[in-house]
Amino acid sequence: MSRLLLALLALPALAVAAPPEISLTIKDHRFLPEEVRVPAGQKVKLVIQNQDATPEEFESHELNREKVIPGGATANVFIGPLQPGKYPFFGEFNEKTARGVVIAE
Repeated sequence: MSRLLLALLALPALAVAAPPEISLTIKDHRFLPEEVRVPAGQKVKLVIQNQDATPEEFESHELNREKVIPGGATANVFIGPLQPGKYPFFGEFNEKTARGVVIAE
């Protein structure tokens, strides 16, 4: 009986899946890829690896996110769930070159 109760209590934990992960790289003061497609209506984890020696900031007013990523470091940024559309982002320290867009579809 206690095993059945434990199994029933574990069911909600199994039903909650981890959000999809999307990899982004910062290299030569640019985001790669510059265009990221994500599923609309779902929370998504952006895994951002800064391969430059200098820090960069992932910033998006539309996504309401701001995260400084030191040189040589990796950071996670959670976004969504998003409505279908385009959500630009940029690197505040290299705004002319570090640009991209999240496309929710």
